[in-house]
Amino acid sequence: MTTAVGSDAALDTLLLPILDGRLPWPESGALFLRARYGAALTRGYFPGLVCETGFRPEALSLQGAGFVLGGIERAPPPATARYGLVLMLPPRQREEARALMARAVAATAPGGRVIACVANAAGARSSEADLRKLAGPLETYSKNKCRVFWSAPLRGSIDPQLAAHWQQLDAVRPIGAGRYLSRPGIFAWDRIDPASALLAANLPGDLRGRAADLGCGFGYLSAQVLERCPGVAALDVFDAEQRAVDLARRNLAQYEARIAINYHWHDVTAGLAHQYDAIVSNPPFHLQQRADRPDVGRAFIEAAATALRPGGCLWLVANRHLPYEAALGASFGRVRIAAQQDGFKIIEAVKIPARTPLQRDRR
Repeated sequence: MTTAVGSDAALDTLLLPILDGRLPWPESGALFLRARYGAALTRGYFPGLVCETGFRPEALSLQGAGFVLGGIERAPPPATARYGLVLMLPPRQREEARALMARAVAATAPGGRVIACVANAAGARSSEADLRKLAGPLETYSKNKCRVFWSAPLRGSIDPQLAAHWQQLDAVRPIGAGRYLSRPGIFAWDRIDPASALLAANLPGDLRGRAADLGCGFGYLSAQVLERCPGVAALDVFDAEQRAVDLARRNLAQYEARIAINYHWHDVTAGLAHQYDAIVSNPPFHLQQRADRPDVGRAFIEAAATALRPGGCLWLVANRHLPYEAALGASFGRVRIAAQQDGFKIIEAVKIPARTPLQRDRR
């Protein structure tokens, strides 16, 4: 899914103090954490800007626009990699956001500043209070139903113990009675998602051949396929978030001795390069914002329909209210609701071989 160059209220507001001259652009360049592309980045000149994002569509958009992409690791950069300005768009998940703030402070050169922006409806006041705890007094400006806030020049007055504590808040940790590794910021990061668990419980044991998990998260559903479906001979796992793919790789490592598993940091809505006998998916229905985006799920369905071999099946779970039936009916020959429970629906969709012209004439 290519990110359009359009209005992005938080990004627009983040860059306002720079574009209107309230904050100077540092000659040494700047770092942009959880960066995303938008029209505001076309309104100014930002020499030496390094962008970091683990979200594949944004990485491709930024790279396509000519911006330099840096690594996405949580650990602070080497001592030589410090910036006169660190920009950030903190996520809604608070532990992840606090870890990102600590990362921003660690990457700021002496005398540099940290600037952040959050939508009012996404917890702007709480995020501002958190950055103030870490970085000291802030200046604040409100616009576009967002709040942008930035530190005074940082000169070693940061509480090192608080910074070290916050830096570990999104560390990888065991969940699910120790069976899986996860971390804040990943979908349903601290539990087994009930929708995925319902899908796993309804999977038929006779899935076989080459399979794929679209939107794998930390790998729970992939692991369930490998446990429940011995006929699956190869598995491809896909997620647009790099950290999710990294976690899936660790959680599925125990199966690699008996089955080929391929890991893809990939935007499923851009299409799939291989053909599959079975696909499972708990598709996302929102992106980095929280508003429902059923078009994302429909794009997953279209990608699955194109990638499945004739006779192949899609097993999908979705919130009951999401309108996927029309997309399924248009792309698959047979669709049925296999289960409904606790506000979720499990759908099996089978790709029927296309009829030849002669077969159509005989009807």
